[in-house]
Amino acid sequence: MTDFRFHPQSQVVQQQDSYLITLYTAINHPYSQIFVRVEPDHEEWLIELKKPKQEGNWLKWQTKIPVSPHSPLTLYCFKFLCQDQQVFLHAAGESSRLPQKHFHFKINHNAKPPAWVKQQVFYQIFPERFANGDPNLTPTDDSYSYHRDGRAVVQKKWGEPVAKSHSGTGATEFYGGDLIGIEQKLDYLDELGVTAIYLNPIFCSPSNHKYDCSNYFKVEPHFGGDDALISLSANMKQRGMKLMLDAVVNHTSNQHHWMDYYQQGMGGAYHNSDSLFKDWYHFDDSGNYWSWKGVETLPKLNFANLEVQKAIYSSEQSVLKHWLKPPFSIDAWRFDVIHMLGEHNSAQNNAHYVAEFRKSIKETNPDAYMIGEHFAEATQWLQGDQEDAAMNYYGFNQPIVAFLAKMDVPRYSPIKLDAKGLAEWLAESRGSIPFANQLAQYNLLDSHDTPRFSHLVNDGIDLNKVAATLLLTYVGVPSIYYGDEVGVTGANDPDCRRCFPWDESQWQQPLLAHYQQLIALRKHRKEFQEGDIISLLESDDVWAFIRWLPKHHSIVVINRGDAANITLNLSNMQQLARYRLMGSIEELQPNQQQLSLSLEAQSSLILSSI
Repeated sequence: MTDFRFHPQSQVVQQQDSYLITLYTAINHPYSQIFVRVEPDHEEWLIELKKPKQEGNWLKWQTKIPVSPHSPLTLYCFKFLCQDQQVFLHAAGESSRLPQKHFHFKINHNAKPPAWVKQQVFYQIFPERFANGDPNLTPTDDSYSYHRDGRAVVQKKWGEPVAKSHSGTGATEFYGGDLIGIEQKLDYLDELGVTAIYLNPIFCSPSNHKYDCSNYFKVEPHFGGDDALISLSANMKQRGMKLMLDAVVNHTSNQHHWMDYYQQGMGGAYHNSDSLFKDWYHFDDSGNYWSWKGVETLPKLNFANLEVQKAIYSSEQSVLKHWLKPPFSIDAWRFDVIHMLGEHNSAQNNAHYVAEFRKSIKETNPDAYMIGEHFAEATQWLQGDQEDAAMNYYGFNQPIVAFLAKMDVPRYSPIKLDAKGLAEWLAESRGSIPFANQLAQYNLLDSHDTPRFSHLVNDGIDLNKVAATLLLTYVGVPSIYYGDEVGVTGANDPDCRRCFPWDESQWQQPLLAHYQQLIALRKHRKEFQEGDIISLLESDDVWAFIRWLPKHHSIVVINRGDAANITLNLSNMQQLARYRLMGSIEELQPNQQQLSLSLEAQSSLILSSI
């Protein structure tokens, strides 16, 4: 084919005041001229690409573009002239007209995610349900009343069914998971291949989920307290593992001494008009305070208040800095509902505060990773100056669930999406943010806030394996929600927070083996960590794509439907290669630039160049 166009963002080279960029085309291309389009002074510049070099079946074009002097972001796209038409190549694909800047290729020359992030395989743990390392720490029946509203704590046996909703005992039942248990299971995580752990909140709180923090500077005693975190962090560092904690700073518990809703004599804002903390929250004229989604137990912090700023991020003794420093020395922060925080009862000046969070974190540890929770599109937070990445619901979880489970997220209504629609959705999401941030995106199939993916596909192991293949091979950083690898299931929150089944007879061993193979392959093959992506085939049920680096590439094929025979056209490949199938010693060789494959129903294949 002669109309092949490919810009490898992985090969951009930053120089003093310019970037060296590369473009590949077919040898027999139909273009009369090729330009890269930039706007260094807000006016169009067209830089013509000339004198290409042949590399295999491709022509390699290179030129330099200036670093934007007026913005941290340098934006560019490619323009091809061909007879009576034009074609533009941009970050989300191709078009016959100039694309919106939203989809231009982007480079942020001031801020990039830490280099270590793209190498990781994260494992998300809901601490209360992973492992009970010290039964003496477990809250016992009636040991306290949840938010003093009459709902007593309930102690349950490990593995007993979880409450159906939070309106009952969903937030007050305890199974005994703790940080000691997590540390005891690090060998299991090592064997799985995990390199980083994300812990849901671990600070003092009356609930099992801890999203209602009552003390930001103390680890929950039922989890083992500060000493347990220090021990866990040290053990993980010895293993080369990274640790990310959950920052819930949009709101506190109404039990926090800053609010003191239950009048425990702590001088909080609710009962004292002259309280030092009165302006830390937003009260209306009737004395009612603003809370997260109207939930009374979760009063919203007012970041317009200077003392709130000091407490959370700006002072050396702030929450964000405290846990980044020794002896805890965490490596990353995940921010709960980060898009909602702001001044008074709104998200006013949100971008300013998120950028200030970033500044505080990077001042304390320049190599720390910062991500935010966003169920919707998070483009505006991901241009390099605020978050390193988002929990990638919009750009990964939602399209993958839509394609494989045929449901939308978070409403779980039926949806129709074929492979072409899947590829377009993913490309548009990637194309709106810089490539460095694409590689750092926190990809997930499910979480503590969603039904388990397994539940959405009726616990079918085949589609679970297909989803795992996408998770471990797609652009971004994979995160496994605890137990997914052994087939743990569960409906919406709180059912998705079941106990990890440590009885191995309950494990889906073929699924676990599949995860282990995928993780090992990802670690071994750099293209899965930092390579570009090229969509190769998009049919109704089958999507094939390439993860590419100059010396290595892998082809990933997923099939959600019935068994099928497909043929991959490799005529646009730089060089024809031999391939090894994951999990096999079998080698495959294209025949006349085509590769014929037989796909089992609901299956995936990975072929890596050798």
